[in-house]
Amino acid sequence: MFIDAGDHLLNTVQYGTGNRWFVAHSGWVGSWELWQQPMELMQEDWRSVAYDHRGSGVSTATAEQVSPEGLVEDLFTVLDHHGVDRCVLAGESMGAATCLQAVLADPDRFLGLVLVDGIPSMLGPAPDTAQIRDDYATFVHDFMEACVPESDSEHVKRWGRQILLRADPEAAARMIESHFERAIAPDLSQVSIPTLVIHGELDLVAPLDLGRQVASAIPDAELVVLDSGHVPTMTRPVQVVDAIKRVSAAGDVAAARIATGAGVRA
Repeated sequence: MFIDAGDHLLNTVQYGTGNRWFVAHSGWVGSWELWQQPMELMQEDWRSVAYDHRGSGVSTATAEQVSPEGLVEDLFTVLDHHGVDRCVLAGESMGAATCLQAVLADPDRFLGLVLVDGIPSMLGPAPDTAQIRDDYATFVHDFMEACVPESDSEHVKRWGRQILLRADPEAAARMIESHFERAIAPDLSQVSIPTLVIHGELDLVAPLDLGRQVASAIPDAELVVLDSGHVPTMTRPVQVVDAIKRVSAAGDVAAARIATGAGVRA
């Protein structure tokens, strides 16, 4: 479904009929398909929404409209359109920065946060984006080789290349540059909702040490390490969903104990 985001359209998808909401944001210029397999696995218990954020997939925003602020606006537009009052929010790779900004801006809209191989901060000089503009196909090929080191995932590399090549090279470059220009660095210590950090031990794009740092900086965050590269939502979807379900179940038990007064000392 295409939804009106003001001066552009966002392509959104919804899976499942469960009684809780899960909303997913992909990284860089990855489309909603980065979350396709986890959402399919979750559909009995969750209603899941994912979308092509501006600059990615078939959403219609131009490269000039790509900005960190615009990505956050799009996220709240998607929540409002689908009638999502509160949800578990998930961000992959650069999408973690967007999700963290949203959570800090309006924490009451979110029940929990999941960061998958997240890159929350972009400080210092921007990486060289010349090749993105000059030879995007080669850049995407090499990038997917780094993203997916798993030996059993040649099909995922092919799928990932097809997804990324839908983006306009100028939009792909601006996605990176605009985050560094704005020096995006959400204050992780101020995150006040339950947070799960999932990170691949084979990640060559955002090494595991970054995941450890993120988990240690967010109060009471839980870190789950997978035998995966940078996109476990595509290469290890069952493990990703298992981690989400386990943490969610633990949160449900804790909430029930608080609601009933069980385990509370006077």
